[in-house]
Amino acid sequence: MPINPDALGAEGSPVESSWNSKDCLLYALGVGAGMDDPVGSELEFTTENSHEVTQKALPTMCVVLGDGMGGNPDNPMRHLGPFNPALLLHGEQTITLHRPLPVEATISTVAKITGVYDKGKAAVVEITSSAGDTADGRPMYTNVSTLVMRGEGGWGGDRGPSAAGTDRPDRDPDKVVSYTTRTDQALLYRLNGDRNPLHSDPAFAALAGFDRPILHGLCTYGFTGRALLHAVCDGDPERFGGMYGRFSAPVFPGDRLDVHVWIDGDRAWYRTFVGDRPVIDNGTVTLT
Repeated sequence: MPINPDALGAEGSPVESSWNSKDCLLYALGVGAGMDDPVGSELEFTTENSHEVTQKALPTMCVVLGDGMGGNPDNPMRHLGPFNPALLLHGEQTITLHRPLPVEATISTVAKITGVYDKGKAAVVEITSSAGDTADGRPMYTNVSTLVMRGEGGWGGDRGPSAAGTDRPDRDPDKVVSYTTRTDQALLYRLNGDRNPLHSDPAFAALAGFDRPILHGLCTYGFTGRALLHAVCDGDPERFGGMYGRFSAPVFPGDRLDVHVWIDGDRAWYRTFVGDRPVIDNGTVTLT
């Protein structure tokens, strides 16, 4: 049954959320950070009391800090009508950091449905979440999530924009950063708040067509963000302005991720692979 296309423009009420040092440490561990990264130290993201090391937050942590929907009775998603959550996939993710994430803060986030598209066999819904610091009112970050709802299209609506191309350089990557995920990576990452059983319950994963639970797309995104932070920004979160990526294939806990990076001046592009299969494609990095 198609979703309600009139949900376009629906906006939720502001939702306050906060985080602290422990949350930053848990997120860093959830996306694979450890004592040392192949291309840089990570003690500043994984400890709060190392000698002469000041704790910092990983830039991609903004995807778990507050989207204005979780726990909100005024969640704009309710305007879409009922849909099967087992058939919901994450299509694309964009983050824009208006300032480096602090190790602790309280924010107010508003979520708005900014796109509803009919792809025939599926609906695509774009949700923009804007977060501001409650201490000074200044913008903290903006997240744009594109969700693919299989089986919910077919009402004859706007198909929306075609998949974005890329202008990355036509050459071998300048850098390749590789990480091997843990076999229990999804069980660790879900402690950051995403308890979707697709990533932990074999029976639920089977309903979605997978023979075992898959890794959260945003966990793969976090691993990729770490690679880009070190390979492009010299490990400095103040230089990391944002990133975009299209999720193109599932990742299973235990898979090795190879992040291919192209750098041209103040611009950078990436593709994340498992073997020869791209799992995040058409990726771009915004530098500040």
